[in-house]
Amino acid sequence: MKRPTIADVAREAGVSKGAVSYALNGLPGVSETTRQRILATADSLGFRANSAARALAGAASKVVGLTLHRPPKTLGLEPFFMELISGLEAELSIHSYALLLQMVTDHDSEIAAYRRWWSDRSVDGVLVCDVRTGDERIAALAGLGLPAVVIGPPSASGPLASIWSDDGVSLIEAVEYLAALGHKRIARVGGISGLVHTAIRTETFAATGTRLGLTTVTVPTDYTGEDGARATRRLLSSPSRPTALIYDNDIMAIAGLAVAQEMGLAVPGDLSIIAWDDSPICRLVHPPLTAMTRDISAYGTHAARLLLSAIDGKPVTSMHDEPAHLTPRGSTAPPKS
Repeated sequence: MKRPTIADVAREAGVSKGAVSYALNGLPGVSETTRQRILATADSLGFRANSAARALAGAASKVVGLTLHRPPKTLGLEPFFMELISGLEAELSIHSYALLLQMVTDHDSEIAAYRRWWSDRSVDGVLVCDVRTGDERIAALAGLGLPAVVIGPPSASGPLASIWSDDGVSLIEAVEYLAALGHKRIARVGGISGLVHTAIRTETFAATGTRLGLTTVTVPTDYTGEDGARATRRLLSSPSRPTALIYDNDIMAIAGLAVAQEMGLAVPGDLSIIAWDDSPICRLVHPPLTAMTRDISAYGTHAARLLLSAIDGKPVTSMHDEPAHLTPRGSTAPPKS
């Protein structure tokens, strides 16, 4: 799709580009009837009034957009996104780019934000997180022609380049480690089930458990500490409770540790715990949590670098980043016989 320009608005409205500029910027020089006709034409073409100067100049915005579908109050509680944004900013700032972050309530709002950004040229490219199977955002971005990079597996990125970390490899490492310690009943407190990377973890967890002769179960959550705590209580209240738990993020793992202690279970004596996405807080609790560790900040830096190449018109292909690897600490041990 071709971005509408001030010339397009002028042609459709049957006026000069100067008249369009007056109308869009609220300046005298056109009648009220003409102003309203120009504004209606601009709106029908998807041209934003505040984009006039930039559209005339054809200049880059030097801004990259990132939308996140989650409540704003939870963002500061998620170490993953804080570290990811830190890495993005580190690379973007070198090239004098800014990061525009917008929280959205659903994918329709997210697509609307993309269209608005594309129309008023407020961003030069976008990063896409939390990809779902058949994600409508991918087709929308491809149709707009807005440079975009997916932070997720290439299987879900369609024609867009992606940067991804193989969660299946990491999960196999975690399960095999627990099995080597002697655990036979392992549960996973998973994330949002509709996300592609969550589905990869769930499928790999079940397949690895079957291969190793383990009893496994996954409980989906919304990634919050509260939901992680509820899932942990249900699992630990089972007559055949698991002897080890794997959590899809560190916030839930810490909440699960508190629940285990509240229920009188010793960690790691009665229960082993592994957290995904290691963060400083995993090392500050007692016992310190065994975790799946990766350099998330570097992940963000690599994503920004890939997007900037796409913005520059360079050919880009999907990039496989380093997967998370196990860092054993005090929260895992052999189960009691």
